Amino acid sequence: MTNATPKPRIFRPTLSPTILNLLVAAFIMAVHNDTFWQRSISIFELPLTIAVFGGAVFALTWLIVTLFAVRWLQKPVLAFLLILAAVTSYYQDVLGATIDREMIQNAITTTVTESKHLITPAFILHVLWAGVLPAALVFWVKIRRAAPLRAVLNWGMMAALSVSLCVGLLLSHFATFSVVLRGQKELMASYQPGAPLAGALRYARMLQKADAMPLQAFGQDAKPSATLAAQTKPVLLVVVAGETSRAQNWSLGSYDRPTNPELAKRDITYFPNVSSCGTATAVSLPCMFATYGRSDYSYELGLSTENMLDILARTGYHVEWWDNNTGDKGIAARQTMESIITSTDPRYCADGECTDGIFLDKLAAYADSITQNTVLVLHMIGSHGPSYYLRYPAEYEHFTPTCKTPELKTCSTEEIVNAYDNTVVYTDHILASMIDILAAQTKATSALFFVSDHGESLGENGLYLHGAPYFIAPEYQTRVPMLTWIPQSYADAFHIQRDCVAKEASAEISHDNMFSTVLRLAGVDTSVIDPKLDLIGPCLNAN
Repeated sequence: MTNATPKPRIFRPTLSPTILNLLVAAFIMAVHNDTFWQRSISIFELPLTIAVFGGAVFALTWLIVTLFAVRWLQKPVLAFLLILAAVTSYYQDVLGATIDREMIQNAITTTVTESKHLITPAFILHVLWAGVLPAALVFWVKIRRAAPLRAVLNWGMMAALSVSLCVGLLLSHFATFSVVLRGQKELMASYQPGAPLAGALRYARMLQKADAMPLQAFGQDAKPSATLAAQTKPVLLVVVAGETSRAQNWSLGSYDRPTNPELAKRDITYFPNVSSCGTATAVSLPCMFATYGRSDYSYELGLSTENMLDILARTGYHVEWWDNNTGDKGIAARQTMESIITSTDPRYCADGECTDGIFLDKLAAYADSITQNTVLVLHMIGSHGPSYYLRYPAEYEHFTPTCKTPELKTCSTEEIVNAYDNTVVYTDHILASMIDILAAQTKATSALFFVSDHGESLGENGLYLHGAPYFIAPEYQTRVPMLTWIPQSYADAFHIQRDCVAKEASAEISHDNMFSTVLRLAGVDTSVIDPKLDLIGPCLNAN
């Protein structure tokens, strides 16, 4: 009987826990922080200063790894950090996105339909080689474990050493670093995975705080104004929340392309100088309907205080929210809410997503059967990227060639702008069609108010999409279009001087004006209307 030939052993390197942590920290700093290093170079300029600051941040990364990658948790934690950094660094380095609390909130509250456009082949390839592969290597190597007591002592020593190294390096150039860290927050906002980890913690604390806050009644004195009470026909006010539409690309403003050919022929008032409350839907949308302006608004206050829709309902309006986007963000929690993103109407939903044309027949039918005072809020998909080419039907592709992929980096600036401008042309058509529907019906006294939630970057200065922190966001993300359609019949019914509204349209205003303006437009009397923000009140006749 012969002995079986032993199978050759596959070589697996053996490392100490400290060496593995250092290697992973070094890999993260070298591979996942391209934007961080670029910003460091542009800010500090001197090689020695860059090296010292980079060393301090490396020590911070080593500290994060040391604190959480302990014993049996070490490999899972390291793998998680590698994959997380691969994901966040792609969006930071390729699209210029900052992964902070608001961006995490957007990601968590988005839909599969929306998020699938961000899961591109380039993204998957990046995550595989920069995240999954190194994570697999972490699980492959062997760890040389020390005895428990010695392991605890080593852990404490490494944590203390990383803290000392980080603090010591920062103190060596304290005057320079303190000024930069206070004044140029975008630097550490690009640090991976520290920035997204901090953002996630802040998001969790925000949710915890919001859950503990009871709903506060607001505007309890709201009642119909004398003019509203005197109406003999139902009032229908349509409030359209636009999506990702930036004012710079609206020809109703100063854009030199004809992106608003239909609205230009309608009797509307356009407001060209409007700033948004935020740079992403999860922040701007609830802020638009809240009494709190941008300086005071918070997720917790917005969620725990009754909003514009609650006050309208208290006044006697029937309020409905129709959604062709990522939901109402809690704004319509106490109203009728209908999501139409699952519609299978082949005219508008042929690609598995619905264009905003889906609203038109529904609005026409509703206006034709209205029996009570109603406010309809229509939440558009508008110009949401990165797949701009899916936001309009083929007949509205006025500008060519267009970018027909969500991987915007592979398209030229011309192709991206053409596709985006086509979305504006289609939004123009949808709004003009809504106005025509309301003008044609005879059962209600109707008006329309439109404003976009935020703007969009189309590659300017390396930024794409939206969601940049407000303190560094370009005007492309914060300057939004706004308009009102107040036909003469509505103006007569509510004693509104339309020429007065038009005269003030060029003033610098913001989302802060929406709350008071819409309530006044709807004929609501309440003490919570701020006269300084009300664009309609000063234009009411005395009679």
